[in-house]
Amino acid sequence: MCLEGKPKLAGALALVAVVLVGGVGCGSADSTRELAEFYTQRIIWGSCSGFAGGDKLGPEVECAKVLVPIDYDKPNGTTGKVAISRLRARGDRVGSIVVNPGGPGASGLDKADTLGKTALGERFDVVGFDLRGSGASTPKIECLTLSETATLRPDDYQTDWSPSGVETVERNNRDYVDKCVERSGTELLGHVGTREVARDLDVIRAVLGEEKLTYLGYSYGARLGSTYAEAFPRNVRAMVLDSGVPLDGPVADLVKFYASLQQAFDTYARDCAENVDCPVEADPSRASHVLQRLLNPLIGQPIPVGTRTLTYSGAVTAIVAALYNPAGWSTITSGLQQLRSGRGDILLDAAETVPGIVDTTVQTAVFCLDDPRTTDRAAAAARQERMFAAAPFLNDGNFKGQAPLDKCAFWPTPPTGTPHTFSVSGLPPMVVVAATGDPAAPYDGNQKLAHQLNSPLITYRGTQHGVFLLSGSTCVDAPVLNYLTELTPPADGLLCQPA
Repeated sequence: MCLEGKPKLAGALALVAVVLVGGVGCGSADSTRELAEFYTQRIIWGSCSGFAGGDKLGPEVECAKVLVPIDYDKPNGTTGKVAISRLRARGDRVGSIVVNPGGPGASGLDKADTLGKTALGERFDVVGFDLRGSGASTPKIECLTLSETATLRPDDYQTDWSPSGVETVERNNRDYVDKCVERSGTELLGHVGTREVARDLDVIRAVLGEEKLTYLGYSYGARLGSTYAEAFPRNVRAMVLDSGVPLDGPVADLVKFYASLQQAFDTYARDCAENVDCPVEADPSRASHVLQRLLNPLIGQPIPVGTRTLTYSGAVTAIVAALYNPAGWSTITSGLQQLRSGRGDILLDAAETVPGIVDTTVQTAVFCLDDPRTTDRAAAAARQERMFAAAPFLNDGNFKGQAPLDKCAFWPTPPTGTPHTFSVSGLPPMVVVAATGDPAAPYDGNQKLAHQLNSPLITYRGTQHGVFLLSGSTCVDAPVLNYLTELTPPADGLLCQPA
């Protein structure tokens, strides 16, 4: 392993860390010297007001941009800038901790603000960053204009499975990628995968003045952390990987994701059934059926909500997002109760908040580079059939055995990653955190990740995605904070209950 190593990684909804990405190669002495300008640059911290999303950050948060090559194999070529943010430690400073919230494509700048105000910010400068191609980082991946989004972006949950419906979605996917190429160029579209983001992360470590990286990654952030650890094992000080998503290949990953969503929905349904006027039933098979009975009329007759409209896809988007944390379950219940009376305000309001959480344009680009692709319609149909079998609550019953090719099938550059088993020596102890009922990250995948990393696993008995500093569990938070500050890992097998 060496500093110039380039790991290759593999990877629908903001997801998915057991099998990790690729081989690591060593650059020449010449390439090391060529990268020196990036590793030795001096950044200038200042106000975040000129950064996309910066106006939402507290005045004490500082922002800067880090120069990086678009293609690390061509350090003298085109460059970009990665936006970073920092909230300085309140107390006796240990160093900087870099945080990634997941997605890929979730906003990173605000994590300095939100996590910096928790116990984490007592001893650490908390640093957030926007992935290359997203947010305040430049150049930004551009695909559709606002006016084009309505016509070229298919619904997240397809309902027309007729041959013409499949053809329409596939044509829209192809047109979408064509627009990406036209507006972003193939060089950028081919260099926004996790392989490059891990390289950016090491440059960030260097310009922060840290000899070794202290890192916290949630969901996709766990994949990124694992990739970094494989590429730069000697540069890791401490690393917490929370709610990592599986990386067994794109088809297996999607099926596991759908199965995890079904598990979360079943848990919600059992909880809901204990209350009066629950709109679904506690029996999992009945609950899924009752849900679709409520939602299916939206396929032919969406519900007007003022000048807006609640579609089937919008309702499902709202429900899936609400399953990520028990705090959202009341939204599902009240939204479905309202739907029974022919109104869709609650579900539509919830659905419209989801696109702002993750930059789906960047998410698509990362997944298309990190994963092997499905380029055969028969394979796409078989994948879809397995997904519906894993999550009956998402099956509208209209699937006819045909499915469109997705956007990645038309991506203009080849994948930069392939699934493989994580294997690296020289790493310090790391910590893996996982919830048993995580809606997006199967618990057994995190068990495998901890085993492959030879690191302790903290288990949280709960149904949510993201645990450390997000669950209110002192049982989880205290040992992780102690590990980050003192480098003393917790005992393996720690089991924590919800507060």
